[in-house]
Amino acid sequence: MTLTLSTFGLRARDYLDRLNSCFSGLILDQIETMAHDLRAAWVEGRQVYICGNGGSAANAMHMANDFHYGIGACGPGPKLPGLRVEALPANAGLITCLANDTGYANIYSHQIEVKGRPGDLLIVLSGSGNSANVVEALETSKRMGLRSYAILAFGGGKCRDLADLPIHFKIDDMQIAEDTQLVVGHLCMQWLNTNKPEQI
Repeated sequence: MTLTLSTFGLRARDYLDRLNSCFSGLILDQIETMAHDLRAAWVEGRQVYICGNGGSAANAMHMANDFHYGIGACGPGPKLPGLRVEALPANAGLITCLANDTGYANIYSHQIEVKGRPGDLLIVLSGSGNSANVVEALETSKRMGLRSYAILAFGGGKCRDLADLPIHFKIDDMQIAEDTQLVVGHLCMQWLNTNKPEQI
């Protein structure tokens, strides 16, 4: 008896193949660079900020949780404090205040202006790379001397040129774009878990 995939199965296989094909050797090299930079920030006690909109905002919070707790308390080796990390979309009161009083485009840049210090890290998550608030965040980080990363899809948008290290997945699918953000975070998390410093 020959088994055939259902319409759902065919679509699922196509989706997973397209997700897997996003991770070229160049992309993996860029993710490794970000992982090493995160480890250096961990050792040196520098701050990491993560931001995005919609599903990317939710992914920023997920990633912050992994970097705060998952890399230090979980996995092999010593139990250590995690990264000093903040998801900039997480404070609804602050977001709505800044959006109301200064404009939605400033909800992340204003936070970086107040909290950021030279040498801190900013990770921007965006499908299009053109949302005004993440563009403003990158411009502010550049002006203030933060090192920036952008995990992007579609054409990469303005963020591709602004970020110090753009990780650009050339995929025109927002769901796969959001999946790549979490995969990048999880790859970094698992690597950090097996490359812990002896102490913080």
